[in-house]
Amino acid sequence: MRVQFIYPSFERHAQSHPELLKYVPCDEYLGGAGLGIASIAAVTPADVDIAFHDDRVTPFPLDREADLYALSFFTPAATRAFELADALRARGKQVVAGGIFPSMMPDEAAKHFDAVVAGEGEGVWSEVLADAREKKLKKLYRQTTPFDLEQLPPPRVDLYVENESPTLRPDDYPLQLSRGCPLSCDACVVPGTLGKGLRVVPRETVKTSLANLARHGKRAALTEDTSFFFFSGARRHFRAFLDDLRADPRPSHDKVSYVGISAPMVLSVDPTLLRELIESGIDRFYLVGGFDPITRGAFGWGDPKSREKADRVIDRCHELGIEPYMSFLVGNDTDDEGVFDRMLDFCSRKKVDKCEFAVFTPYPGTPSWDRLNREGRILDRTWKHYNDANVVFLPQQMTPDRLQRGYLELWRDFYRGRDELKDRVHHQRTIQF
Repeated sequence: MRVQFIYPSFERHAQSHPELLKYVPCDEYLGGAGLGIASIAAVTPADVDIAFHDDRVTPFPLDREADLYALSFFTPAATRAFELADALRARGKQVVAGGIFPSMMPDEAAKHFDAVVAGEGEGVWSEVLADAREKKLKKLYRQTTPFDLEQLPPPRVDLYVENESPTLRPDDYPLQLSRGCPLSCDACVVPGTLGKGLRVVPRETVKTSLANLARHGKRAALTEDTSFFFFSGARRHFRAFLDDLRADPRPSHDKVSYVGISAPMVLSVDPTLLRELIESGIDRFYLVGGFDPITRGAFGWGDPKSREKADRVIDRCHELGIEPYMSFLVGNDTDDEGVFDRMLDFCSRKKVDKCEFAVFTPYPGTPSWDRLNREGRILDRTWKHYNDANVVFLPQQMTPDRLQRGYLELWRDFYRGRDELKDRVHHQRTIQF
């Protein structure tokens, strides 16, 4: 049996808005594929022949033969995933969907696929393969209990590395330390896809995953939810990871590209843990803004106390020698037309020299999606537009056109006259510009 895994393409920021290339000093970059396919490949039996294709690099050739075509995708890639699935099924092929979008919108995905895997796929994948052999796929597969992470093998990142583009080669790939989250952030799908209980990936599995990345000359990117900073059991797990990271003989900068974190975390995390981060070779925070009370207050309505806290976040990063790579979100209900100037003023005052900008996007399955649906404020259901670069909803305090223009103006005005940053900004590793 042969399984063909496909990672569908999607529009990146500059593909949606080519004018960004005129003023943003960012070298072309293609981020690594998500871990979904690599994780499922790791639990695929050895007697199954598997192949991987990154549709972002070259369009998938429809004449490539396989017994089962498995696509994993998030919302902005759903448009292309549906195109591929429809074309393959028209040729009489069996096609299965998994990933964030199919998990949150299984009925929508089922219109285009023979089968949908919702949620964690490792526990049901053997059933999918058995049914595919008999050509009797069910419409929906869903594991009813959280997958036992003690049974989780390291993801097959080698599949990605072997299929990298000669010109667009990621220097980092995600490293997963945990699954699930008990928090209920309004724009997050983690509780809906991976459960509300925080589960940690076993230490030995993480160590092996880290070693696999090292063997391929890749750094780890801790892009997952970082709520482990808040919970004592998870913090112990994270500290064990830092111990293993310190024992890694590679030069510090070759180990981890960045750690995702929020403004409240920077101010509340135990200083000793921050020092351990630095000693482990971590020197960059990917500071996600727009989802927490500090950044929403500081930029949304210009609250002085929130602005003071936001200032302290950057000061603390600089004091510790950690580079703050900031992600600004515009379009929250608290954002009026002054939000753009407040963000630019903050960057100027705090000497933030590297950041990205994103449009608030109500992703399907998140609390914000449910709320805006109830309020009749979803304007666009073209899934490729759900890429943080397009306004797909009705903002509370400005027109959709003003929000779209403001987003583009932020990129332009921040990077105007910053040609000297070109050699450094190409290290951006999250917007897949």
